[in-house]
Parts: sequence; C-alpha cells; structure tokens
Amino acid sequence: MTDVHVVRVFVGPGGAGGNELAVYLEGNKVPPEKRLAVTAELGFSETVFVDDLETARIAIFVPAVELPFAGHPTVGTSWLLAEIGRPVSVLRPPAGDVPTWRDGDSTWIRAQPAWVDFPVLPRFVEYPATHDVDSLPARTSEPWLYAWAWEDEPSGRMRSRSFPTWAGIPEDEASGAAAVLVGDRLRRPLTIRQGVGSEIRVQPGPDGTVEVGGACALVEIRNYAL
Repeated sequence: MTDVHVVRVFVGPGGAGGNELAVYLEGNKVPPEKRLAVTAELGFSETVFVDDLETARIAIFVPAVELPFAGHPTVGTSWLLAEIGRPVSVLRPPAGDVPTWRDGDSTWIRAQPAWVDFPVLPRFVEYPATHDVDSLPARTSEPWLYAWAWEDEPSGRMRSRSFPTWAGIPEDEASGAAAVLVGDRLRRPLTIRQGVGSEIRVQPGPDGTVEVGGACALVEIRNYAL
C-alpha cells in the first residue's frame, strides 16, 4: 500500500478545469514492470513516479507508454514538491534536466521542444473561429489532433482541444507538451484555454526553449494497493 497524490494542473480562472495527474512520491515502491498497468488502472492521462526525492528523478507514464518528458506532469510534480516542503529548481525525467520555478500562483517549467519525442506528434489544425473548435466531436480517429483558434490574436489568447488517441487518451484536458510545441511554432507569449476550462501560459525561453506554466490544486491523497 502506498499513497498517491492527485493534482489538477493548469487550473483555469475560478478554479475551472485542470488536468488530473497522479503522483507517487515514493515511486521506487512501484516496480517498473507494473507502472503501465498502474497508470491504466488509475485512469488519468498521465502518472508520475518520483524515483528519488533528493535528486528529483522522475518517470512519466501515459496509459500506453513511458514518456521521456511531458508538460503537465512536470508542472504538477514541481508544484506538489513545493507544497510538501521539498521545492526543487530542477526535475530530472529521462529527457534531461527541466528547470522549474514559482511565479505567484503559477508553477513554470522550461523545456526544449526536441524533448517532445513521442511515438506520435500532433497534427496542428488552425480553425477560423473558436466555435469551430468547440463543435468538434469528443473523439477522433486521428492519432493526435490538436485543434486551435485565436480568441484574441493581438493579446495571444487561444482556444484549443487536444486528442492524443495514440496514448490511450480520447481527449486531453490540458496538454503541456503540445503547448511547448505551439510555443515553439509561434514564438510569442500565449494564454491557451483548453478543454472545459484549463488555462496554460506559454512564453519563449532562452536558447530556443519554451516556458510553460499554470496554476495547480490538490484533489486528494488516496491509498493504492500494489
């Protein structure tokens, strides 16, 4: 039996939205061969196993595969570590060292776009208006469709929906990895309204990196029998 923290990441205005994330702070108690099954059973889009609290070494899983890096898991894990009194300035997933920091209510990470080295990458489709994005069906046969439209282009406000079906996720409430790729394509500060109410902030970082941040909230701490 071990505890799992459930965190909402990229919470929107008024506490809306947020992509739920499971975090095992004692990830080394979960054998590697069980992690995909645990992730699938929990039913969240992603699960983080903190394998070493001292070095902030983490493993990130979606229901289908382990990922070298992902956005909402790194933001959520950084926020949670600070909340339990173990703040870090760097997280260490397999892709590399991920700088992280707090700025007011937002937790940020800095990523290299090349870290989004997934089996499938999104097909970005810009729609003429936000209602076109809102009216898309809840499921798609595409491996990964990322649909978006400007809410207010001068201010950098976007509306988006993400469908990474390849990962076993019909629709992702808030996709940090896709936000990294969007930020790399547009190279300007953005505020992305995704899913039912999530909000992701994006800004260019140094040396071609992209910074992604947002608010988080704890949902619950539950016991999980391995």
